[in-house]
Amino acid sequence: MIDKINVRVYACAVKDNKVLTLFEEYAGQPLLKFPGGGLEFGEGLTDCLHREFEEELNIKIEILEHLYTQENFLVSRFRENEQLLTIYYMVKITNEEDFLILDPCIEKTEWLPIDTEINPFSLPVDKIVFEKLKEKFL
Repeated sequence: MIDKINVRVYACAVKDNKVLTLFEEYAGQPLLKFPGGGLEFGEGLTDCLHREFEEELNIKIEILEHLYTQENFLVSRFRENEQLLTIYYMVKITNEEDFLILDPCIEKTEWLPIDTEINPFSLPVDKIVFEKLKEKFL
């Protein structure tokens, strides 16, 4: 039974037709994902992104525009009682020289070429967002 909504906020930082991605393990599964995370009570969507980038990667961002909000009902892959709502923004990193992985769950980061033929994401909404990036930049 669904009894919680989990709001997730993610960002696409693009440079040279590549998007910043994170490799991390979550609930024992390896994941390729966009930077971001869960909205905390009392926090705005863009505030969440600023916090997540500072906590995870030691960097500051500028929010450029809204990119996509999940439109379909989706149950969390990791918690069967949670409905997910995910929102994605385009961002610009303002202090890339300070980039440092601070979150021990993040194994590595990679600037993934947007023009890659195969969509490398496993999470369903990330797959949609990667296709939207292709439409926007290619």
